[in-house]
Amino acid sequence: MIKSYFIIGFFTLFSVALFGQVKDIGLPAIKNYKRTDYKGGTQNWNIDQDTNGNLYFANNSGLIKFDGSTWHKYSLPNSTAIRSLKIDDSGKIFVGGNNEFGFFKSNEKGELKYFSLSNLISKKDSKNINLIWRIHIYKGEVIFQSFTKVFFYKNDKLRFIDAPKKFQFSFLINNKLYFQDKSLGILEYKNGKLIAVPGSEFFNDKEIWAVFPLSNNKLILASLEKGLFISDGKSIKSWETEANSFIKKNTSLGGSIIKNKFIVLNTVLNGIIICDLNGKIIQHLNRQKGLQNNTVLTSFVDNKNNVWLGLDNGITFINENSPFTYFDYSYNIGTVYASVVHNNNLYVATNQGLFYHPWSKSFKDEPFYRIEGTIAQAWNIQVINNTLLCASNNGALVIEQNRVAKILDSKGYFGFKAIPKRPGYIIGESYNGFSVFKSAPNGIDYVNQVAGFDQTTNTFEIELDENYLWLKKDNYLYQMTLSEDLKSFEFIKKHTGISSQRKGIGSLQSINNKVYFQTKNHFYRYSKEQEGFFEDKKTSALFTKTPTLKALIEDAYGNLWYAYNESLGVLEKKSDGTYHQKEAPFSNLTGNLVNNYISINAIDPNNIFIGLTDGLTHYDSKISNSFITKPRAFIESFSFPEDTIITGNLTTDKEEFELPYSSNHVKFTFSSPTFENQENVMYSYKLEPFEENWRNWSTISIKEYTNLREGNYTMKIKAKNSYGVESNVSEINFTISPPWYRHFLAYLTYFILILAAIYYTTNRIKVKIRTNKYYETIEQRRLYLEKESKIRHEQHELEKEIEKLKNDKLQIKILAKDKELVNNSLQVVKKNKVLNGIIQKIKDIDTHNLDDSTKSEFNKLHKSIVKEVNTDKSWKDLEKHIKNVHFDFLKRLKEKYPTISPRELDLSTYLLMNMSTKEIAEIMNISTGGVELARYRLRKKLGLNKKENLIGFLMSI
Repeated sequence: MIKSYFIIGFFTLFSVALFGQVKDIGLPAIKNYKRTDYKGGTQNWNIDQDTNGNLYFANNSGLIKFDGSTWHKYSLPNSTAIRSLKIDDSGKIFVGGNNEFGFFKSNEKGELKYFSLSNLISKKDSKNINLIWRIHIYKGEVIFQSFTKVFFYKNDKLRFIDAPKKFQFSFLINNKLYFQDKSLGILEYKNGKLIAVPGSEFFNDKEIWAVFPLSNNKLILASLEKGLFISDGKSIKSWETEANSFIKKNTSLGGSIIKNKFIVLNTVLNGIIICDLNGKIIQHLNRQKGLQNNTVLTSFVDNKNNVWLGLDNGITFINENSPFTYFDYSYNIGTVYASVVHNNNLYVATNQGLFYHPWSKSFKDEPFYRIEGTIAQAWNIQVINNTLLCASNNGALVIEQNRVAKILDSKGYFGFKAIPKRPGYIIGESYNGFSVFKSAPNGIDYVNQVAGFDQTTNTFEIELDENYLWLKKDNYLYQMTLSEDLKSFEFIKKHTGISSQRKGIGSLQSINNKVYFQTKNHFYRYSKEQEGFFEDKKTSALFTKTPTLKALIEDAYGNLWYAYNESLGVLEKKSDGTYHQKEAPFSNLTGNLVNNYISINAIDPNNIFIGLTDGLTHYDSKISNSFITKPRAFIESFSFPEDTIITGNLTTDKEEFELPYSSNHVKFTFSSPTFENQENVMYSYKLEPFEENWRNWSTISIKEYTNLREGNYTMKIKAKNSYGVESNVSEINFTISPPWYRHFLAYLTYFILILAAIYYTTNRIKVKIRTNKYYETIEQRRLYLEKESKIRHEQHELEKEIEKLKNDKLQIKILAKDKELVNNSLQVVKKNKVLNGIIQKIKDIDTHNLDDSTKSEFNKLHKSIVKEVNTDKSWKDLEKHIKNVHFDFLKRLKEKYPTISPRELDLSTYLLMNMSTKEIAEIMNISTGGVELARYRLRKKLGLNKKENLIGFLMSI
C-alpha cells in the first residue's frame, strides 16, 4: 500500500434515480445495432443524451443520432472521426475530433448545423490540437481536452492552456475539474491555472480512464492496464476484488456508474462486467452472452438507468432497469416447458432434454448441464413425495444426483399428479392413457396401466379431486372415476360444455386445492350431489377486468397466473386475501410464451421462473414497477414539397408553420425515445380537422397526407410503449394557404368585380329597358301600321275576292245563260231542221191533185213554214252573244296564237264552254268526226302534246 496525500473529498455520489437494480441471475435483454443499422463507422467512442431522450454517439464517421425510430448521421467538415461529445442544457452538441472541435446546433428548420471553434485559433496553434478526448461543461465554460492542450470556450471566445508534459484524460467530479498529466500526476484547474494534487504522482505510469466516486470519500480509479485502485483520501492501493482480477486480465477502457450502486467496467478483451461497490461481479456480458464484440470503448447510463455500449464495431443497448433477465442459448437451453428447484439445483425441462444448474452457484458464466439419458423431449419436471420425476419422450424418469436413477415406464409421459386420499399413489398421463405409480421404501415403482381410456393426448391438463379425475382434451372435458384398485375407470363422461349460457370450455385448474372449470372468464365447480356445474361468482369476480383467459395456474404463494392472447398476467395475492392485478410488466413476453404449456415456477417472490420458446426468464416481483414510465412522443420531422422541418431538433416550439397551397402534400415522421422493447412501441395519430378519430395503434412511424385543402391543421401524435402505457399528446400546428384564386384578396377582388358587374349589368339593364321601351313603342307603331296596312290589304283583297266572287257568280250565270241560250239555239236549229224537212216533204207533195182551196191552204202553210225558217235569227244572235261574252278570251288567244283561224276560235270558245262533241257538231253543222279533226288541228296549232288537256290549257289562257 502506498501512502498518498491525494485529496479526494471532491468526489461525491452521482445523483441518479433510485429505482430498479442490476440482477445477478440471468442476462438482461440485449439489443445490438450493427453499423448497417445506423449507417455509420465501426467504432463508437462516446455517448450522451439530450433532454428529449435522444441518444448521440461519437462515431468514426461523425455524429450519430438515434431518436428511437430513425438513425441520423452528421459529419464534420474534414470528415474526421468524433472521439468526444457533450450536450449542454440549451441543446448544443459539442464534439471533438482530430484537430477539429466545435458544436452542432439546430437552425430554424431544425437541421443540425456544425459550427467550428477550432478556426478561432491561430494557424500556428491549430497545427498541434491533436485528438479531443474529453469535453466538460464547467462553470459556464465548455472545456475541450486533447493530449497537448485544453481549450476553454465561453461567450464566443476561445482560450487554451498547453499541457505541462502530456495530458492523458480529464475528470469533472463534484464540480471540480481535474487533468491527468503524464509527468505531474493529477492537476486541479483553479482560477485559470493547473495546480498539482499532492501525492498524485503515483499515477504517472498509469493511464487512468475513469474515476468512480463512492461514499465516505472513497474513490475507485480504473486504469488501462494496471487494474483498479481505491483511495480513501489518505492512501491509494490496489482494489483487491473479483472485479479487479477480471480487469487486470482484460484491460479497462473506463466505465460508468449505475444508481450509485453498481459500476460498469468496459474492457478491451472480454466485454463488460457490472460489479457492486464491493467489487463483486454481478453480471458479465461478452460476445458469448450476446454482445456483438468484446471490445467496449465506452458505456453510458441513460435517463432510465439502462446501459448503452459503444463498441469497437457497433452499438449495444442493455435493458438493465427491468425485473426480467433471461437464460437463452448461451446457457445451453432451448424451449422451456417446466422448471423446479430441488436439492439446491434448478432443473428445466426443454425440447432438448432435462438440464440443471446449481442454485447456490453464480449464473454469470456457467451454463446449464444436461442430465444424462434425457436427450429427448422433456415435457415436465416435478417434485412429488420428495422425488424428482421427469415426464419425457423417453418415459417416466426418476432423477437422482443429476442423473436418471430409474426408468419407471418407457412410454412417453406429459406429467404426474398425486391421487387424493390415496397416500403414496401417483397417476401419470402418458401418450396413450394413464398409469399408476406407488411410493415404496426404495423409491417409486410402476404399478399398472389404467384400463378404460387409451386416447392419445398432447397436453397435461388434468386435475384430481376426491371423487373424479378431470381431463381437458381438445374441446371436451372428461369426467372419470377410478376404481378402488386403481386398475380401471369405472365411470367416464364426456362434457361439451359446463354452462348452458356460455359455450365451450376454456381451461381446467386447481385454486385453493379445489378444481375449477373456466369458460369466458366465468369459473365453475362441480357438485356431486346436484350432478352439475355451478358458478363460483366470487372467483369469477376476480377476472371481470382481465382479457379472456386461455390458461390459469396458481403458484405456491396463491398468486393466480393467467395466459391470454399469447401474453401473461398475474393476480398477486396480498396478505389480506385480496388480489392486485399486473399485466404491463409481462407485455415484453408476449409471443414468447409456450402455448398450451404455460410454465410458472415461483420459488419465492424474488425468484420466479417463466418458460419461454427461446429459453427461461427470471422475474423478480419485488422490483418496483417504477421502471414502467410514461413514454414521450415527438413529431420528429414535418416535410412538404418545398422543405423539411426537423421539428425534433427545434429548441423552441414554433406555434405554427405556414405553407403555400402548392405544398399541400405533407409528411410526418414520429419518434419516441423508448429503447426497451423498441420494436413494440406503437403510435396513434390524427390530423384535425381532417380526421375526427384517432388512427389505430401501429408500429409505423411515418404518415403522409396529400391534396389537403387550405385551412388550419393540427397534427397530433401519441406513443404507447410495450407495457401499454400511453404518452402525452404531442402536436404541431400548420396552416395551408389557399391558392391565389381562393385567397382572401382574390375573394375580395371577386366581390368587387361582382359588385362592378352588378352595377354595370344594372345600368345596362336600365339602358336596355329604356331602349327596349323606345324600340317597343316604335315596334308597336310599326306593328300597328303593318296591322292597319294588313287590314287594309285584307279588306282590299276581300273586296277583290268579293268582286271576284261576284264576277265568278256572274260568269257562272252567264255561262248558265250561255248554256241555256245554246240549248235554246240548238232547239231552234232542231226545229228549223224539222221545218226544213217538212218544207222538203211539202215540196214533194203533188199539189195538182188537190182542190184549189186545199191547194191554197197548202201553199199558205208552205209559205208560212218558209217564212218561219227564214225569219229565225237566233243562231246569229247566239254567235254574236258568245263572241261578246268571250271577247277577252278570244283576244288573248288570238294574240298568243296569231295564226289561229276564226273557225278554230269558235271551236275554242265551244270547248271553253264545256260543250260536248255532239253539240259542237250540231252548232258548227259538221259531223262528230269533223269535230275531232278540228280538235286535232287546234291542238297542233297550240303546240300541245297528247298528254296535255286541251280544255284545261284553254282555261289557263
